[in-house]
Amino acid sequence: MLLRDDPVHAFVDYPAVEVPNAPSGPLSGATLAVKDLYDVAGYPTGGGHPLVRAESGVKSANAPAVQALLDAGARFVGKTHTDEMAYSLTGENFHYGSPTNPKAPGRITGGSSSGSAAAVAAGLADIALGSDTGGSVRTPASFCGVIGLRPTHGRIDISRVQPLAASLDTVGWFTREIDLFAKVGDVLLGADADGPPLRRMMTADDVHALLSGDDEDAVVRTAVSRVAEHLDPQGAVTLSEEGLFSWFMTFRTIQAYEAWQAHGAWIRDRQPLLGPGVRERFEWASRVTEDDIAAARERRSAIRTRMRGLLGEDGVLVVPTVPGPAPELGMQGEALESYRNRCLSMLCGAGLAGLPQLSMPLAEVAGLPLGVSLIGPPGRDRALIAIAERVMG
Repeated sequence: MLLRDDPVHAFVDYPAVEVPNAPSGPLSGATLAVKDLYDVAGYPTGGGHPLVRAESGVKSANAPAVQALLDAGARFVGKTHTDEMAYSLTGENFHYGSPTNPKAPGRITGGSSSGSAAAVAAGLADIALGSDTGGSVRTPASFCGVIGLRPTHGRIDISRVQPLAASLDTVGWFTREIDLFAKVGDVLLGADADGPPLRRMMTADDVHALLSGDDEDAVVRTAVSRVAEHLDPQGAVTLSEEGLFSWFMTFRTIQAYEAWQAHGAWIRDRQPLLGPGVRERFEWASRVTEDDIAAARERRSAIRTRMRGLLGEDGVLVVPTVPGPAPELGMQGEALESYRNRCLSMLCGAGLAGLPQLSMPLAEVAGLPLGVSLIGPPGRDRALIAIAERVMG
């Protein structure tokens, strides 16, 4: 890294290599951290695993998303930790340890964009790139009290980024301030899809029902009321008639199948040491059949139709990002798996439908951050950011 100190263990310990940036531009003066899934010239791409790092080699070119931010004047300060192979949601890396959550000491940062969220929350970087497949930007944004976006799938070029599940992977980013977040959006997103102003606001009873308790319920309802001052409330809907856990299983099957397509041959050949949770997920992924994935893709089509139909051209869903504040470090076994499954049940709808979801730090429980999200129609990412500017301004 190029910083003198890293008190929250956000950055990978690569030797410092300067990465050129434009001397001026809309992001001039802002510092940039980059998740260690993205190629950055002069650095390996380690993917959260020592063997991947050893075999990577030093890259000669930047990923397009990195280059766009450098060309806009942002100054690179280092690569940040990720869960191994990006196949986790806690930020606790078996090989490299866990970044400290600056807003919730003793609790996880969330993953897999753990180091990026921690770097921004700690003020070590103004902007940090992450990636979001099943919640890897939205979850750490919520846990660390920063702003994070999962964009419309395919909207931002994700080439030269280590994949996990191609039909779900997206480029995302974090900032502390909404005005800077909007400037990054201007650089990375381009023009929105055509459409009327986003004005209809809905909540989702089945997402809300997955909150951890009464305190979470109360602060989320207060935050939703704050958003409602800027939109036209239309009441509550139920996203999934069959239950959000069914949606999660659809997501899990597709993610696993595609993760095995991306990494299975390498795992079989190299027999790498994988940490708890990640190892079991890849073992499960290796057993997903062609019949399984065909059925899951059919269910995904129905989910996409349902989500996009609810939103139409002018709708916004306002939902809690995750069930509650960050869990304590070291949660294991059934408790961890249960929490992870609840998180992904709340998060998977936007991913399966390819929709943008923006998490804002609007709520707190006992002083700990809890994000509230806006989900909008495809291609309307900047319109969501504009709503967030009004809400947070």
